[in-house]
Amino acid sequence: MSLSAKELAQDPNFFAEILNYTREIIFTYNQNQQICSVFASQQRWLMALAGFGLYYGGIDGEQPGLHANRFATYVVENEIASHNTALSFIQQMLAEGFLRYLPVAPDRRSRPMEPTEEAIKQLGKWLAIHLSVLDRLDDGKRSALLAKRPDLIAALQPAISVDIINSDDLRHPGDTFDLFTWVNSGGVIMDYLISRVGLVDTATQRVIVGRIAFTDICRRFLISRTHAKRLMIRAAKMQSIGWTGSSGRSQLWLSCDFIQEYRNFQAEKFSIIDSAWRNASGSPQIRAPKAKPVFTSAVP
Repeated sequence: MSLSAKELAQDPNFFAEILNYTREIIFTYNQNQQICSVFASQQRWLMALAGFGLYYGGIDGEQPGLHANRFATYVVENEIASHNTALSFIQQMLAEGFLRYLPVAPDRRSRPMEPTEEAIKQLGKWLAIHLSVLDRLDDGKRSALLAKRPDLIAALQPAISVDIINSDDLRHPGDTFDLFTWVNSGGVIMDYLISRVGLVDTATQRVIVGRIAFTDICRRFLISRTHAKRLMIRAAKMQSIGWTGSSGRSQLWLSCDFIQEYRNFQAEKFSIIDSAWRNASGSPQIRAPKAKPVFTSAVP
């Protein structure tokens, strides 16, 4: 039986793993900012999932395959982006070496494409990071099996793509989450803020995450100071973040509601990935109980 989103969202062990996950995501971003630019906003993340889903699984009801107009049609029908935005995304992926045209096109009106080895490698890393979190929750062997059988990517990705794209809980998990993930680099900035959280005392309403200057955000995520400041000030007006003193010059805090939005989002996503894994691998795992950690106030 798959791990439910509700079960994960309420599990303190899961939240502890999510904090480790955010730190690994930030490390991955620092290692390869080019590939992480593909996921710079939720819109781009969903388009990437759509492309892999069409290529591996024909998630539009047709045979597996990918060409520009088919991709754009799927993206528009699922209200991810406009037709022109979808085509621009395809052109960028071709230019950056994550997509390539197949050498022979059976129909000259459409040029089929495929992900490059680098794109598939990065997708495998993304899956492995998520499967490792699930493994640590129930002592599973998912990531080890994926390493031995990379062909499982083709079986996993279509189901993951469809369920994520069709999930209202992931498309719109909350006002603060939407604010961050629908602007460029906002998603990884949010990951960075959460990565600085310690174990949360749920009786408190604010969690101090340390001093974070606007210039630090700009340097880390290659965005303008105006962009960073506008994003953070908007979040502050929503009472989702704030400072103990002067903005950008004192300790930053996150609201527990903001953290819960993030936690719920990750719970839904990991539940989808776990369900896809169990369906693809045919090897259900029994969850082993673990001792719950004792909550303390957050310490950056």
